Amino acid sequence: MKQEDSEKSMPRRHWLLAGVGVSAGLAGALFAWQKFQPQGVMDEAVQNFWLQEFEKPEGGTLSFQSLRGKPLLVNFWATWCPPCIEELPLIDAFYAANQAKSFQVVGLAVDQPSMVRRYLTQKPLRFPNGLAGFTGTALGQSLGNAQSVLPYSVLFAANGRLLKQKAGKLEQSDLNAWLQLVT
Repeated sequence: MKQEDSEKSMPRRHWLLAGVGVSAGLAGALFAWQKFQPQGVMDEAVQNFWLQEFEKPEGGTLSFQSLRGKPLLVNFWATWCPPCIEELPLIDAFYAANQAKSFQVVGLAVDQPSMVRRYLTQKPLRFPNGLAGFTGTALGQSLGNAQSVLPYSVLFAANGRLLKQKAGKLEQSDLNAWLQLVT
C-alpha cells in the first residue's frame, strides 16, 4: 500500500473506532437503564394486589379492596431505611393536602412490627399503614420492584390500573406530577 493510501485510511479507522466506541457506550447505557428501571407489571399482579390485606400497627386490618375507586399512592418503607424516613413527612403532608380531593395514600412497612409501632408512636403519620413484613417485599417485586429497593412507590388510578412506579425517594415534583395524572 502506498503511503498516500495509508494516510487516507487513518482518519477512516479513527472514525470507525470512534463509532464502535460510541455504539458500545450507548448499548451499555441502555442495558443499565433497563436493569435499574422498575420492571413491567402484569395484570395478574395488579389484580392480586387489590386482594391483599395487612394488619395495621394500631390494630385492625387494612384491606386494599376497600380502597378501590379512588387514586391510590402506595409507599413501601422501613424504619431502617434513611431515604424512607426522609420522605415520610413529605408524603404525610401530601396526603393531608390532597385527602379532600379523594386522593389516597397508604404506607406498607417492610419491617418488624415492633419497630414500626415504635417509630409511629414517636412520629405519627396521618395516612394509614400496613405491617407488610416479608410479604411486602414480594408484593413490591410483583409490582415491578425487581431489586427490592426501598423506598418504592406505586400509583394506581381510580379504576385500579397501575399508572406509575418509582424506586427511590419521592420528591415533591414526583408527587405533583402523579397528582396531575389522576385529577
